[in-house]
Amino acid sequence: MGIRIDKWLWAARFFKTRSLARQHVEAGHIKLNGQRIKPAKTVQVGDMVEIRKGEQQWIVEVTGLAEKRGSATVAATLYAETDASRQAREEQAAMRRILRASQVAPDHKPDKKQRRQLLRVKHRDN
Repeated sequence: MGIRIDKWLWAARFFKTRSLARQHVEAGHIKLNGQRIKPAKTVQVGDMVEIRKGEQQWIVEVTGLAEKRGSATVAATLYAETDASRQAREEQAAMRRILRASQVAPDHKPDKKQRRQLLRVKHRDN
């Protein structure tokens, strides 16, 4: 017996809402056993799920199923992250910390005129 992947992602607390989980599945950011899937695909214990959410990526093995969203401690029992995935995420976090430390913080907030100039530059690029 299995459970829908969007429902499992929501119950495992990878996404705040089930509709967000569905959108990520439809966009191809979620793979089940290396295959792109649809939101109604059932997940079973022992399946491998790849989750890409922004710059973060998890590769987890399904260890439990839940139809309802529980506490974070209950959600943590629904999956086991692979060592390679955990190590890659830690390396990415270390790189982000290094980049953030090397950036110079502005000494003041932009005023109204500067904010408008920034918005013009941002919208011109799009």
